[in-house]
Amino acid sequence: MESIDLKITGMNCASCVGRIEKALNSRDGVVTSTVNFATESARVEFDPEVVEKEQLLEVVAQAGYTASVREEEKKISAPKRKINWAKWKIIMSALLSLPLVLPMLVAPFGFSIEITPLVQALLATPVQFVFGAGFYQGTWSAIKARSANMDVLVALGTSAAYFLSWYLLFKDGSNHLYFESAAVIITLVLFGRYLEAKAKRQTSAAIRALQDLKPDRARILIEGVEKEIDAANLSLGDVLIIRPGERIPADSVILKGKSAVDESMITGESLPVEKNVGDKIVGASINADGLLQARVEAVGAQSMLSQIIQMVEDAQALKAPIQRLVDKVSSYFVPAVLLIALVTIVVAGIVLGDWERAIIQGVAVLVIACPCALGLATPTSIMVGTGVAAKAGILIKDAEALERTHLVTMVAMDKTGTLTQGRPKVSQIVSFEGSDSENLKILATIQSSSEHPLAKAVVERAKEQGLKFSHPEDSKNLPGKGVRATVDGIHYELGSKKLAMESGLLENDTNVKAQELEKKGESVSFLMDQDAGKVRCLVSFVDPIKESSLETVAALKNLGVQALMLTGDNYGSAKEVASKLGIEKFRAEVLPGDKSKLVQEFKEQGQVVAMVGDGINDAPALAAADVGFAMSTGTDVAMHSAGVTLMRGNPLLIPDAISVSKATYSKIKQNLFWAFIYNIIGIPLAAFGFLNPMIAGAAMAMSSVSVVGNSLLLRRWRPASRKL
Repeated sequence: MESIDLKITGMNCASCVGRIEKALNSRDGVVTSTVNFATESARVEFDPEVVEKEQLLEVVAQAGYTASVREEEKKISAPKRKINWAKWKIIMSALLSLPLVLPMLVAPFGFSIEITPLVQALLATPVQFVFGAGFYQGTWSAIKARSANMDVLVALGTSAAYFLSWYLLFKDGSNHLYFESAAVIITLVLFGRYLEAKAKRQTSAAIRALQDLKPDRARILIEGVEKEIDAANLSLGDVLIIRPGERIPADSVILKGKSAVDESMITGESLPVEKNVGDKIVGASINADGLLQARVEAVGAQSMLSQIIQMVEDAQALKAPIQRLVDKVSSYFVPAVLLIALVTIVVAGIVLGDWERAIIQGVAVLVIACPCALGLATPTSIMVGTGVAAKAGILIKDAEALERTHLVTMVAMDKTGTLTQGRPKVSQIVSFEGSDSENLKILATIQSSSEHPLAKAVVERAKEQGLKFSHPEDSKNLPGKGVRATVDGIHYELGSKKLAMESGLLENDTNVKAQELEKKGESVSFLMDQDAGKVRCLVSFVDPIKESSLETVAALKNLGVQALMLTGDNYGSAKEVASKLGIEKFRAEVLPGDKSKLVQEFKEQGQVVAMVGDGINDAPALAAADVGFAMSTGTDVAMHSAGVTLMRGNPLLIPDAISVSKATYSKIKQNLFWAFIYNIIGIPLAAFGFLNPMIAGAAMAMSSVSVVGNSLLLRRWRPASRKL
């Protein structure tokens, strides 16, 4: 299967979305298609062996629209050119329409201006057929596709007013014409679409800001000589020279030098991060104060910035569940409005006996009914919401994850690395056989090849004491329990109390000592000599709690969300951390495979569960949760299993993610209210003759603008994590 992003032109309302999706989904080889009215784009997943890309473009064309393969370099410039052209059309249309409404504007002040019918016609005609040509083109495309859209409503409404005026002019030479209604409606609709296009462009500001971060030039070292090249031409392994104040051209590893690096636009981290030799640096971040040499590790689509941009675009392109319902409503909306307008004309004409007035009432119905606002209500909110979230260091994989997150009632968090610093240190060694240094040497040998945080702590302590150790003769991991290894011909097991119990080596005195350490909140591992059948020593660890963890739990409570702590550590250590943080529910000694079962258990109890994890062992639980939050400090596997990626290790990003989801969903509901209320109030007023067509045109234009403007208010959202 392949996927392709298409740029769609010619969409004017939400009903267009359903028509294009229906056409694409009915084509053999298309698995699924999602059309986004706000971004004027479509994402199509298809089988290349059944249907080709060019055939997909033809399908869209047959539906009455124009499609092209979306190209990176055109994503910013094309909309801007389109907006500038729309502005000139509005100015010319307004200049021609102003004289037509001038008599109405000055009449309340006692002035009388008369414009002859022929002059009215001459002024209105270019507005109707030159600047309003797009409405007729859209109508013709809709007719060919045997459907109706917003263009049909505008074209029918203004044409009725325009040609009714010609009829009255030839009938009795009347000065009471409706040329001004037709011209002003077209001008207002064009103006509304112009404002809408500008506002929609603002909703994608976050994407453009990220794209603008990419440096154009890079300085590389070739055989000891510096050379400046286009950053787009960088290759893996190139050695970069990065001076203070410059943007880092690509994801790299520092070879020489040290500096503070500002990664705020990538991770949302407000303070510069100290970087030394061997540390990774992210492309587009800023080298603050040191001269660096770095080796390029990722370029193009593989860079972190490109992946962030792609993830944000994916979230904005895909449809939220609530939008599917809105699209379905919109597909019936235009035909329903046409029927209401027809009934209005017939009934008003018969009842009033004034067919001229009846037609004008029908025109008002056609003009006030605007499904554009319905089509914009959800995607514009999602675009702004995902944009401000990305700026805060929260990457949302898709719109569905954004929508589900606001429903979360429980957050399950791994203790180590999420609530604690994830860098445990050896607290003490309690020896029952041999000296502490001898036992530390054995421990370091067993753990020398492991990447586990506890193993690293042991190795670090041994190095601090200047102990020399080698590698075990053989080693076998015991998932969730510990490790079995041979050192100097002696068979050892190192692991949890559960492993000691299973080995039958847990004696009363060792158990009592272990419990004393656990009550102090320390994690305890047992080193067992299997050959001698004894526990050789205990090693205890402390993992400091992150400064922001307490505030995180409090923020979750304020959002009405319950915190659940999961850990593989002993009960005493888990209880101590939970008590300090105010967490009421926790589970200790949880095996990696049991996390997903616990998540499922709470889901069955009616909880909407979000799981936070950072390791490979968290991937099943992340997938099982209603929403998965992955810390980007963890593994790629965890990130791919999650709907939300937190770009740094600050747990405050968890309530921030829920907060931005709630704010976004609140905007969606507000937007849908405004979109519907305009039509619920406006259509009956127009049908009963209480709404002038020009006022109807202004109201229709404002409905879309108010919806997009309301979405833009989301940009005022601020993350709590930015305080730290």
